[in-house]
Amino acid sequence: MSADFQNYGVIGAGAWGTALAQTLAIAGRDITLWAFEPEVVASINQSHENTLYLNGAKLNPAIRATTDLAEISDKDAVLVVTPAQHMRGTLSGFVPHAREGLPVVLCSKGIEISSGKFMSEVLEDILPQTTAAVLSGPSFAADVVKGLPTAVTLACEDWDVGGKLIASIAAPTFRPYYSNDVLGAEIGGAVKNVLAIVCGLVLGKGLGRSAHAAIIARGYAEMTRLGKALGCNPETLTGLCGLGDLVLTCSSEQSRNMSFGMALGQGQSYEEYMRDKNVVVEGAATAPALKALSQSKGVEMPICHALANILDGSEQVDEVIIRLLSREHKTEIMS
Repeated sequence: MSADFQNYGVIGAGAWGTALAQTLAIAGRDITLWAFEPEVVASINQSHENTLYLNGAKLNPAIRATTDLAEISDKDAVLVVTPAQHMRGTLSGFVPHAREGLPVVLCSKGIEISSGKFMSEVLEDILPQTTAAVLSGPSFAADVVKGLPTAVTLACEDWDVGGKLIASIAAPTFRPYYSNDVLGAEIGGAVKNVLAIVCGLVLGKGLGRSAHAAIIARGYAEMTRLGKALGCNPETLTGLCGLGDLVLTCSSEQSRNMSFGMALGQGQSYEEYMRDKNVVVEGAATAPALKALSQSKGVEMPICHALANILDGSEQVDEVIIRLLSREHKTEIMS
């Protein structure tokens, strides 16, 4: 498949959006990066750095930043990398500039609290004339911006569009794999953030690596149950956007979600952890939405529900641990 898409817009200049813009520039694409903050635009255009969100990384001079969404209107494809809870507002601002059939690659992982919708469903609400794709997988912005080897899933129901996106996004150290299961890719990305907080909490509480491994395995079971209930391809969640992303995010303090979980296990509140930080912990916002969604579908997700209860104050960490360990014994796998 030829790389027909040359001109890209990236909406959202946080760490991940900046890293993706860098990857596209390395791949030889023309990049316009939209940022909300004028100081970020000035930093990128003048010194080729994003000192607010990705300090220390030297950016490709080909990346041009702007605060004007109108400058994204003439692109071959657009990556949207704003936080999940701000996705609807950002897309609404882009309405006057989105043409029919524009490929929109959603790069944020989460479920909208107000509606219980995944990002592709939010896109359908706001820009139904566009073509949705999802980029998800085990990838830290700090690794990607340095050009360290990374593999991800690019999900799009339209193979022609998806193939062109892959051909143009791929770089020597950034390898996307195609999937046509958009919802499956989104489920993996959203659920793993919630589970990463729990994994961090387990380690922060000093419960050991055995418990940590159990959370990853049983959390993956919860992820696959939800995927099955929502009609995605179960094999999607065995890949990079499911199991791969789960393992990475649940195994490194470089993950914002796991780092927050560790602080939670050590007794900090969300407000205390977020003090003086300019990052987003997507799993904290997704947990209550995921609980509501799974309950509405009759899907058993006790680990994810437990985190939602801890975050809303309805249960304490020690109470949750006792309750989960006291649950009725069950079979793991039935042949």
